[in-house]
Amino acid sequence: MQRLWDISPLVAPDAPIFPGDEPFSLSWTARLSPGCPVNLSAITMSPHVGAHADAPLHYANDAPSAAEVDLDAYLGPCRVIHAIDCGPLIRIEHLRHAAADLPPRVLVRCMQKADTAWNPEFSAYAPETVEWLAAQGVRLIGLDTPSVDPASSKLLPSHQQLLRLNLRVLENLVLDEVPEGDFELIALPLKLAGACASPVRAVLRTL
Repeated sequence: MQRLWDISPLVAPDAPIFPGDEPFSLSWTARLSPGCPVNLSAITMSPHVGAHADAPLHYANDAPSAAEVDLDAYLGPCRVIHAIDCGPLIRIEHLRHAAADLPPRVLVRCMQKADTAWNPEFSAYAPETVEWLAAQGVRLIGLDTPSVDPASSKLLPSHQQLLRLNLRVLENLVLDEVPEGDFELIALPLKLAGACASPVRAVLRTL
């Protein structure tokens, strides 16, 4: 039997978000009743709540939106590498121990346990690490924190590396129970016209 890991956090009103982002909220536009055959809900949220795929439009004008990105980067062989408690930045030396014959997708576990409240002191990618991974043939990177750049960054150098190198990214994953090793990643973004990102239901499956 293939094992499946759900690496997506719960999307709820109290889900951690960047300050100023639109939180998740749900309302009901119809409820089951003698005159109505269904429950019908409506949601409002930033597409960066929970596990999500940034589109290039998030960090560059006139770049592809969530509806326009190719899907193949989000599906296929993937390696989970542990760099737990690596500090502010994931550096190349944190990944070298698991870097032989890298598949096209790499997810880095930075935390012992995923944050349940906003914490600006999260680990992010050093821009030179993004460049090094791309040189190894990696096409998608991800991590279990809110962003590939530090919360205080204004220039977003790691996001700009993604743009320059045509890499895709997944953020806000939950890798608490996932061992180091190779898996199949399934984390397809929604076809959201004009959106700067998309929620994903990210899962890993044993090969």
